Amino acid sequence: MQNFDDIRFYKDEEVNPALQEYMKHPMVKALLQFTFPELKSGDIEAILKECHSISDFQSKVIYLTVEKVLEKTSEGLTDGGFDDLESSETYFYISNHRDIILDTSLINYTLHDHDLTMTASAIGDNLVQKPFLMALSKLNRNFLVQRNQSPREMLKSSMRLSEYIRQLLFEEDRSVWMAQREGRTKDGNDFTQQGVLKMVGMAKGDLDVLDYFAKMKIVPIAMSYEFDPTDMLKMPEVLAKRMKEEYKKSANEDFNSIMQGAMGQKGRIQINAGKVITEDDFEEIRKKELSINDQLKEVASLIDKAIYRNYKLWPSNYIAYDLLKNEERFVDEYTEKEKRQFDRRISRRVDVKNPLALNSYLLMYANPVINKMSLNEE
Repeated sequence: MQNFDDIRFYKDEEVNPALQEYMKHPMVKALLQFTFPELKSGDIEAILKECHSISDFQSKVIYLTVEKVLEKTSEGLTDGGFDDLESSETYFYISNHRDIILDTSLINYTLHDHDLTMTASAIGDNLVQKPFLMALSKLNRNFLVQRNQSPREMLKSSMRLSEYIRQLLFEEDRSVWMAQREGRTKDGNDFTQQGVLKMVGMAKGDLDVLDYFAKMKIVPIAMSYEFDPTDMLKMPEVLAKRMKEEYKKSANEDFNSIMQGAMGQKGRIQINAGKVITEDDFEEIRKKELSINDQLKEVASLIDKAIYRNYKLWPSNYIAYDLLKNEERFVDEYTEKEKRQFDRRISRRVDVKNPLALNSYLLMYANPVINKMSLNEE
């Protein structure tokens, strides 16, 4: 058994001491008061004292926190496809990635509702630099992806990360979640990075990489928010990229995105689980007799298509597409009132006199439509 202490989440016996240490931290107290507004601090502390495992903490506290977030900042969460999964199985979930914390929180909330094994979830260590955030992430079964390393260090840490994922899935019977790419999708154009799959496949041992992926039982998940509460925060990076300029994050940018993602208005939310990618799917790739890199490219494409197919499009997506193309192609998919509301959203968030800014903002919402249309054209 390897030692993964520098990247793993808490063991159950470490949960209660961590809660005792951090329950008085101002940010943790604020989170708990948000979750239990009707309780006095002594009653909240009593609940935490009863948490002796991650499962205890997630079911007694975090599930209720997510419920409160949904109640205050959304018009409801719906889901599809999860009833086709087996409660006795573990899966490797890979999803598009729009929000730093919310994506994985909502997936686990949904898994809990369907009596499915909740996930261990990958999170970049750059996002948990503050000690209380590190503690909360470990209490939520997050494991660390180490960033900002030299190429040599990166290779070594990628191998260990891959081996840890293998251990979670096959030795600890724990489902795992990873985003399809490093960092959130800023422009609404969801695609799976080959590098993510390459890292995951590093621990395949003697198995062929496609056989290893089949063994993992990969489930693509499509996360769809009617409105991205962090859309405005993503704009500076999107614009810098389009202008081929270097973008440097401000000191508290990730933390501000976490807070805005949690507390900003999202409209409706839909999470759809695709079918498990089967041995037959991988066999079709094998028949093409491709190089390893090209095989990974095909697997990425398979995941992308499943995400596009299962992605729920909202009026905001169709309106953005029609505005972007100056068409009325999808006019039946939204009302005049919804269009006026989206127009107001644009005017509050973007300098509409700046064509590049307006185009970039519209693409953020229109790209899911474009990707879904590309499926129909194939």
